[in-house]
Amino acid sequence: MAWLFLIGAIIFEVAGTLSLRMAVTAAKRWYISVVAGYLLAFSLLALTLANGIALGVAYGIWTAVGVALTAVLGRFLFDEPFTWLMSLGIVLIIGGVLLIELGNPAH
Repeated sequence: MAWLFLIGAIIFEVAGTLSLRMAVTAAKRWYISVVAGYLLAFSLLALTLANGIALGVAYGIWTAVGVALTAVLGRFLFDEPFTWLMSLGIVLIIGGVLLIELGNPAH
């Protein structure tokens, strides 16, 4: 169940961040989605921790996947740049998170 909470936390964090982009460039009503997204994201992250995933692992995965998804979705939704160097950065982030997960003595 902890992993489902983490997936939900990631989805709502990315939704909140994408809504923030809309709020500063379009209608201010998007701030409602920003607040709701972040509240749900942090609530689900708390449930993730309460259900046994270590803080370093949960936060690492949450932020890494969030950065990667936000960069990719920003490219498609907002026509923001996405270069090969950014792709390499995402690969390195994923590698770092895997190393944190594999280094977790609980496994």
